Amino acid sequence: MDFETVIGLEVHAQLLTKSKMYCGCSADYAAAPPNTHVCPVCLGMPGVLPVINKQAVEFTVMTALALNCTVSDYTKFDRKNYPYPDLMKGYQISQYDAPIGKGGWLDIEVDGQKRKIGITRVHLEEDVAKLLHRTANDGEEYSLVDVNRSGVPLMEIVGEPDLRSPKEAEEYLRKLRGILQYLGVSTGNMEEGSFRCDANISIRSEGSAELGPKVEVKNMNSFRAVYLAMEYEAKRQRKAFSEGKKLVQETRGWVEEKGKTVAQRSKEYAHDYRYFPEPDLPPLAISRERVEEIKARLPELPEDRRDRFMKEYGLSLYDASLLTGTKAMADYEEDFIKAKEPKDIPVSERAKLGSNWLLGEISRIMNDNNIEIDDFKRKVEPAQAARIAALSSEGVVNASTAKSVLDLMFQTGKKADEIIQERGLSQISDTGELEDAIVDVINSNTQAVSDYRSGKEEALKFLVGQVMRATKGRANPALAGELLQKKLGEG
Repeated sequence: MDFETVIGLEVHAQLLTKSKMYCGCSADYAAAPPNTHVCPVCLGMPGVLPVINKQAVEFTVMTALALNCTVSDYTKFDRKNYPYPDLMKGYQISQYDAPIGKGGWLDIEVDGQKRKIGITRVHLEEDVAKLLHRTANDGEEYSLVDVNRSGVPLMEIVGEPDLRSPKEAEEYLRKLRGILQYLGVSTGNMEEGSFRCDANISIRSEGSAELGPKVEVKNMNSFRAVYLAMEYEAKRQRKAFSEGKKLVQETRGWVEEKGKTVAQRSKEYAHDYRYFPEPDLPPLAISRERVEEIKARLPELPEDRRDRFMKEYGLSLYDASLLTGTKAMADYEEDFIKAKEPKDIPVSERAKLGSNWLLGEISRIMNDNNIEIDDFKRKVEPAQAARIAALSSEGVVNASTAKSVLDLMFQTGKKADEIIQERGLSQISDTGELEDAIVDVINSNTQAVSDYRSGKEEALKFLVGQVMRATKGRANPALAGELLQKKLGEG
């Protein structure tokens, strides 16, 4: 039997506010000692009163508008009751039947196919404390609670079950994160937990409207993990069905080391949380004038920037799409373009040069070191990347040396010119200086010389490589090839 995979994602994003959602504690807790950004409100002490964070509400309205949602005229907060050890109050202040935004969508494209993915709702709540699991010397396991994270504004974006493959799920997440970063409402960092995803996945017979039991998958802290977890779970459910095993609605966790999901608990239904209106917070009325004011202040979003890169800089759709996938990458490209180097070339050529370096050597360094562009930028500013690109284009260093210099710039934080001068890496374009190396190479590689003279053109590439090796990569390869041909013709 043919099955269809059905996936819906629930994304939680911590908001970049200065204070927490319902109290005045600092929300910048990442580097703080445990339980230092706390007060009676986030500790859940009896008799305390929460106060709504105005900035968090505005950030949520911005996100709802960017995701084509309808912003509610009336919204309220509710108590979501569940007895977890990371929730001191025994309930979470969230939103249930009157979210800030609802009925939106997000367009994605996978393998050339464009699809519109529905957004059910965008609502606001508070984050919970963090459990730190430990093992004592005697082997006994225990957990510690750090309350610093408790109460940090958390925006939840609930997608419709419109995704049909793990690849679509990954693309949806990447595009959603890009939008949040462009809006400036969240860092979108999955590894640090500021952008978290729970996935609901089920299967159904091809052409059927009836879904199998829904499984919620948690503990995915990267785009790759989401893809692999969805791929594993889709196969597991198909296998279970084909073997006549009963699938149940449950919550499962992704175990990265084993590459599999494992059962955690039965999946709750909405009524299990016993929602009721939060008695300590008044409902909110959001005027149309306020919504229009926020809408007018929305920044340039990824698709708009992509289109501008194509129109203003002449970049291809492929390059522009990759460069504008994250705001930080697009910012780096524009700063590269605005740099003083390379001089006297059209902006379209400068943009293409920046694109080549960003999507080539800079991305290689990022991938090798498992870092983002912001981490790279701390070592190599866009103006310095433009400088080494210019030195390579102008022939001061050859392409191979330029790549090595960029690596050293990242490793040391030094500037391109400083490294080239210290290490004597300037390209040799002086004919007299090169000729000595060429004569030595010809005398040391008689077989290759004979092969070339008998018509084997590949032998010339070998000999050029030997010249590059003899000059420690500093030779101008084009000039070396010309001089070699001339010398070999003389023989």
